[in-house]
Amino acid sequence: MERRKFLQNIGLTSLALPLTSYASNTFYGNKSTAKTLKPKALKEGDTIGIVSPASAIFETEPYQIAKASFEAMGLKVKFGKNIKKRYGHLAGTDKERASELNDMFKDDEVNAIIALRGGSGSARILDLLDYEVIKSNPKIFIGYSDITALHLAIFQKTGLVTFHAPVAVSTWNSFSVSHLKAILFDKESTLLENPKSIGDNLVQTKNLTRTINSGKVKAKLLGGNLSVLTGIMGSDYFPKDWTDKILYIEDVGEKVYAVDRMMTQLQLGGVLDQIKGFVFGKCTECDPGGSGYGSLTLEEVLDHYIKPLDIPAFSGAMIGHIDDNSTIPNGIEAEINADSGSIQLLEAAVI
Repeated sequence: MERRKFLQNIGLTSLALPLTSYASNTFYGNKSTAKTLKPKALKEGDTIGIVSPASAIFETEPYQIAKASFEAMGLKVKFGKNIKKRYGHLAGTDKERASELNDMFKDDEVNAIIALRGGSGSARILDLLDYEVIKSNPKIFIGYSDITALHLAIFQKTGLVTFHAPVAVSTWNSFSVSHLKAILFDKESTLLENPKSIGDNLVQTKNLTRTINSGKVKAKLLGGNLSVLTGIMGSDYFPKDWTDKILYIEDVGEKVYAVDRMMTQLQLGGVLDQIKGFVFGKCTECDPGGSGYGSLTLEEVLDHYIKPLDIPAFSGAMIGHIDDNSTIPNGIEAEINADSGSIQLLEAAVI
């Protein structure tokens, strides 16, 4: 699911952030008036629909593993009608991918929807989605990375709580499954924190969190992949109101100077001035790259933008392009503790 590396390898980086055709309002346009809308919880025997709104997968095995994984969770699986189509690196044309997602929300047999993978292309279909259909048929919608564009657009247009969580072909280990089931099946107000195992070491050396600004704060979670999030800023599909929000972000394969540029965009766009809390997950394979010997570190970049805000903030959360990936509900009230590096959900994310 290394979205950026995938794009670089096939020479299509220019398609990663297709935002201009969707920008009908500036960032300071009308705020969303949609009320928070919760989907129904999952139970054993329910059907999960697998869609492919972004990049394609051409091998058979990932489909087999995805199907088996959800059947092991007690769910039935229904694949989208266009899921194996191809348009360049994408899983079908924009109309085909949008139609597949719209149809899954309409389908009475389907109780939840998950993206097969991320990659690139989700932003291309934002103006082709039927948001009235989505609002009238609120369902669990799951994915991460490039799927961030869909999470933000759906939240902005409908108020539906969606879930930044592993995609269908992710590693479904005990960490990821336990978090998903606690939140989506059991309706738990879960405490999200990093694994505490130290192995044979004297102290914990992996999955550490770092306090940027000390303290606790309660607000609604909203965020996702940093490059995708900033890529749709200025469009009608980007959330206009970040007050009373905890911004969480993650990324993969980005050079530190690129992260700095995107953080600048969040600052200049007014997002950072509004938020009440900040959580940075993992930035997998993010290094100085071609920025030369004078590069800032990722810590220095985050501190530059976040410390002056004087809001509770920490980095290192289990959010991102990693095997132990948390389920984060967009639009749900939570409390972050920047000193312990934890996120406590304060309400159920499903009904």
